[in-house]
Amino acid sequence: MTATIHRLCTPQPSLEPMLGLVAGDLNAVNAVILDRMQSDIPLIPELAGHLIAGGGKRMRPMLTLASARLIGYTGTRHHRLAAAVEFIHTATLLHDDVVDGSDLRRGKRTANIIWGNPASVLVGDFLFSRSFELMVEDGSLKVLKILSNASAVIAEGEVNQLTAARRVDLGEDRYLDIINAKTAALFAAACRISAVVAECPEGEESALDAYGRNLGIAFQLVDDAIDYVSDAGTMGKDAGDDFREGKMTLPVILAYARGDADDRTFWKDAIEGRRDSDDDFAHAIDLVRQTRAVDDTLARARHYGQRAIDSIGGFAGGKAKDAMVEAVEFAVARAY
Repeated sequence: MTATIHRLCTPQPSLEPMLGLVAGDLNAVNAVILDRMQSDIPLIPELAGHLIAGGGKRMRPMLTLASARLIGYTGTRHHRLAAAVEFIHTATLLHDDVVDGSDLRRGKRTANIIWGNPASVLVGDFLFSRSFELMVEDGSLKVLKILSNASAVIAEGEVNQLTAARRVDLGEDRYLDIINAKTAALFAAACRISAVVAECPEGEESALDAYGRNLGIAFQLVDDAIDYVSDAGTMGKDAGDDFREGKMTLPVILAYARGDADDRTFWKDAIEGRRDSDDDFAHAIDLVRQTRAVDDTLARARHYGQRAIDSIGGFAGGKAKDAMVEAVEFAVARAY
């Protein structure tokens, strides 16, 4: 029987089953991270540690570890590769916060606010370099291809998002291309590399890739929705950041398409940077609620979440599979 998303309200799904499943492996990954973020230049471990130890869930490396458990891999190669995945993710966060001018991440001041933009960019480069060292040390050209390709795709997605900023005519297809690249690509790669090191058949590789990709899309859809329904304490960033940065996320795309002439004029002014006050943001929240844009964005997230769950339907049941299903449910339920 295909698993379904069925625990969105009671009991509240969590990452605890996955954390419990991979706790020992995650300790090994954290040891690699701690070792490889060191440098004779004190600013590097200081700045990197600010973000790496800043309360993140380690979702992407946990997916590498959980995928390995799902397929019964008993080696240790995935520990270093999971650390490489986390370094890629952390480097992109450092760079993104500079590009976006963000001042809050996971409820703490961003590195660029504390140490400045040049230091954040350069330490991000250092972490990218460390991730590639770890890939090369693993020795698998296929793993190197998967993770290096994911890194390139993430960068393309960020550039695509940058060029799409303040474009009220952005369509759903391009929006999905952006989140598929900037978020889902690393989720997919994080899962797939475990199948590679375990020398699984291509079908199992593809199934884990699809699980990660669909989970990543669902994860980003929820993130974009809660920018309009949550607060900084819940989100770990300032509520309304996407609105003030002129990002055409799916809630805005839907609200703009469904609004009347006055609504569209407001959205055009807001996205182009002429309406960015707290009152304007409050009005934007009203519009996305009136048009059910947030509800439909979350429904889309549930759809991709279900696709993620269906992707691993062919694997044997057990704690690993249950934990990976609940991780999807958790990703979607964050907005409730």
